[in-house]
Amino acid sequence: MGEMVTFPSNGSEASGYLATPPGGGPGLVVIQEWWGLNDNIKEIAERFAAEGFLALAPDLYHGEITSAPDDARRLAMQLQLAEAARDMSGAVDYLTSRAGLDSVGVVGFCMGGGLALALAAHRPKAVAAAVPFYGIPRNADDLDWSGMTAAVQGQYAELDQGIPPERARALADHLQKLGKEVEIFVYPGAHHGFFNDSNPRVHHPQAAALAWTRALEFLRRRLA
Repeated sequence: MGEMVTFPSNGSEASGYLATPPGGGPGLVVIQEWWGLNDNIKEIAERFAAEGFLALAPDLYHGEITSAPDDARRLAMQLQLAEAARDMSGAVDYLTSRAGLDSVGVVGFCMGGGLALALAAHRPKAVAAAVPFYGIPRNADDLDWSGMTAAVQGQYAELDQGIPPERARALADHLQKLGKEVEIFVYPGAHHGFFNDSNPRVHHPQAAALAWTRALEFLRRRLA
C-alpha cells in the first residue's frame, strides 16, 4: 500500500500519495482530477506502482476533496496555477531524487491532464513523457512550449463536450509545428472521464482498457 509523504515546494512544503513498486522503477507524477486527491487517484497510483512505476500524486488542493460538481468546479477555478506548478515541480524533484534518475513521466486526468502538459512545459529537461487524459491547460496560449522535450500521448473522448477532440488536435498540431513529438488518440463513444471507474455514469471499460495499455507501453518506452 502507498503512503502520504511530504516534500519541498519552493521554500514551502507539499504532500502527496506515494505508491512504490516492489523492485523500484522510473518516477511518474500522477495528477488529480478536479475532485481532489481522492481514492480513485490513489488507486490509479497503485496500479502504476504494480506495473513498475514509482508513482507520486501531489495533493494540489492541500487536503480538500469533493464529489459535488459545483464544489469541484469552484476548487479547480480557485487553484492558483503558480502554486500548483511549484507543488508539481517539487514532486518531480522528489521522484528524480528517490528513483535516482534524471527524468520522470507525468500522467493527469481532467484538470490534471492539462496540468500534466503544463508541467512538461515548465520542467522541460526533467519530464520525458506526458500522458494527458481529456485535459488541456487553461493557460495553454501563455505557456512557453519551446523547450519541452517530453513526448506526448493524449487520450481524449469523442463525446467530450468540455474538451472536444478538435481542441486537442489543434493543440497537438501547434506542438507538432514546433517540432514536438505528439500523438493523439480519440475514443469513439466515450465521454469525458471515461477512465474513471468510480463514476459508472461516464466510465467506458473498453476505452479505459485500451488507453491503459497504450499509456503503459508509451511510458515504459519513454522512461526506459
